[in-house]
Formats: sequence, C-alpha cells, structure tokens
Amino acid sequence: MLVILQNEQLLSTEKVCNGCLMANHGGTPRWQKGKLGCGQCLGKLGQNQPTVYQCQMGFHLVNIE
Repeated sequence: MLVILQNEQLLSTEKVCNGCLMANHGGTPRWQKGKLGCGQCLGKLGQNQPTVYQCQMGFHLVNIE
C-alpha cells in the first residue's frame, strides 16, 4: 500500500492524489509493477526500511506492506 509521508505522518494517497493531474483515473498514484510512474525513486531510508519515492508534486511516498 502506498502512503504519503508528511511531517512524520502517514497520509492516504486517495485523499492527497485525488485532485492531482498526474494521478491515474482512480485518483491514485501511477504505481505499476513496483514503479512510480508519476515520480522518481529516492532510495531506501535505511536497512530493512521501505524505499522512498518522490512524486512530481513533491510528496514523499513509501510502499508499506
């Protein structure tokens, strides 16, 4: 599940991405096969930590399970 990190909070992508022009038709990030189509990979936060992505609007996203 993709979530947005902001000020040490986890935000739902549905709430943030719903009005974004870069989002898919469902109002969620363009996430396919482990890649963010509307942003770039920034790397891992640390060992055993999730990979961080930055969308084109500047939000930081992580994929948590």
